[in-house]
Amino acid sequence: MTFTFDVYEASNAEFARFVKATDYRTEAENFKNSFVLETLISEQTLSKITQQVASSPWWLPVDGADWLHPEGPDSNISKRLDHPVLHVSWNDAKAFCEWGGKRLPSEAEWEKASRGGLENRLFPWGNKLMPKGKHMVNIWQGEFPKGNSAEDGFQLAPVDSFEPNKLGLYNTVGNVWEWVEDWYSTRHTSDAVQSPFCYRYRCAARSENSPDSSSSNLGFRCAAD
Repeated sequence: MTFTFDVYEASNAEFARFVKATDYRTEAENFKNSFVLETLISEQTLSKITQQVASSPWWLPVDGADWLHPEGPDSNISKRLDHPVLHVSWNDAKAFCEWGGKRLPSEAEWEKASRGGLENRLFPWGNKLMPKGKHMVNIWQGEFPKGNSAEDGFQLAPVDSFEPNKLGLYNTVGNVWEWVEDWYSTRHTSDAVQSPFCYRYRCAARSENSPDSSSSNLGFRCAAD
């Protein structure tokens, strides 16, 4: 089966059009909180937080964090309409794709598209993270989680940043994690990805979350038959 992929990650501007047309409320809005990386949270908001994730204490549940308020109630997206929409759950992403007559990609489709036609390479452009010293992707730079120096020019990059892969797709590694349709598993069918471990910026990097989870590093893009 052939399939098509959105060139960009879904942006705040696109998600705003979806919400305006449907009056959709994300799960983060309904739950009234979402997870945000500690270094992104203002001192005022940080002072009100009393819980953290035991295994990842740099992730904090922030009341009022959602796609409109990525770092909490004292933040907004007015100057980030071209950035990836954040704090969207798997359920939210599916609703958006279906509204547009599309769907979430399978994991196998996602990796094939991410590679842009290359095989046996770590990244969409080859095996070197910075070929000839050039930034090709938005990633964390500096000591995690103490601070991101943003040497590549961005804390989070607009959806059309950097060079596309050979299929014309932007930011298929780095920037944000992207939801796929499949349930996470260490076993796959013969036509799917077979790499259960995560090396964060490569095409085959993968992680897992529950369908109603959301965070400040999680977005998506749509596919279609």
